Amino acid sequence: MTPAVDVFRLTRDLIDIPSVTGEEFEIGNALGELLNRLGFHVELQDIASERSNVIATTVVAPRVVLSTHMDTVPPHIVSSEDDEFIYGRGACDAKGIIAAQIAAAQKLRADGIDEIGLLFTVDEEVTSAGAKVANDHPAAASCEYLINGEPTDNQLALGTKGSLQVTIRTQGRAAHSAYPEQGESAIEKLLDVLTDVRRIDWPSHELFGETTCNIGVLSGGTRANVIPSEAQTTLQIRLASESDSVKELLEGAINGRATVDYKSVHNPIQLLSFDGFEHMLARFTTDIPYLTNWGKALLIGPGSILVAHTEGERVAKSELLKSVEIYDQLVRRLLGLVAS
Repeated sequence: MTPAVDVFRLTRDLIDIPSVTGEEFEIGNALGELLNRLGFHVELQDIASERSNVIATTVVAPRVVLSTHMDTVPPHIVSSEDDEFIYGRGACDAKGIIAAQIAAAQKLRADGIDEIGLLFTVDEEVTSAGAKVANDHPAAASCEYLINGEPTDNQLALGTKGSLQVTIRTQGRAAHSAYPEQGESAIEKLLDVLTDVRRIDWPSHELFGETTCNIGVLSGGTRANVIPSEAQTTLQIRLASESDSVKELLEGAINGRATVDYKSVHNPIQLLSFDGFEHMLARFTTDIPYLTNWGKALLIGPGSILVAHTEGERVAKSELLKSVEIYDQLVRRLLGLVAS
């Protein structure tokens, strides 16, 4: 007998395990123990000290793998529920998804479908360090399809925007603020640069929409009565086109007045999709760009990205149940067990 999974209870149990990025040890162990009890072969793939991906397979090599991430943004928020929703940190991003994927895997195994696996990563919310290591795992060699889970309102994503994160730094010369002519303000230099960055006409794309730029972090100086000698900003650019063209526009606007340090970059990705599903475009980033060895990628999951990372993060119970059915049917379709 293959035991079924109570998706509501498992969602709440997972939410109640704190797993802010960098602190995934406890949830990784808990999931490893659970999947062992359910009869999977489980590997904890070390990423760093007390941080491990969880990879679960059956008696045969996986052709389709269900995947999402274990880490959350801070702060930890314990679970609660009412008749309609389950609340708490990770409810939709992505602990409810983990529960739904495990429940779907159990349904499939109960029907004798074993060419499946599960991959739960660390660090997706920061640098996708877990996915980058998982990409070289031997199990990827047999995998034809990766169904990645993120909150998409149970709509199949046609693609995901790309992402470029960049830090821009300016240098000045410190001086007493009563004698500004003796110094050179790094902050004023940076503000001039940012004025021109904000005037950039970013590229757009028929599928991916508009490229957008967020000035996310701005810092500089030491005290109000000192001309600042250093300043920096970090931008998050959501790419609708190839990163090279965006870098060219950015560097042209900066025009040598500051140093540019690219922290992370990946281009937009078009994903596998099917008729018979509602579709959406994911404007956020996922682990998918770093899991290329795991086959053709799909992206779908319960919950709304608009409540992820918020104090009121939640997932509808009806969406959780529907996602179990969606994951089950997608796997059968990808394995050729139902008509396309």
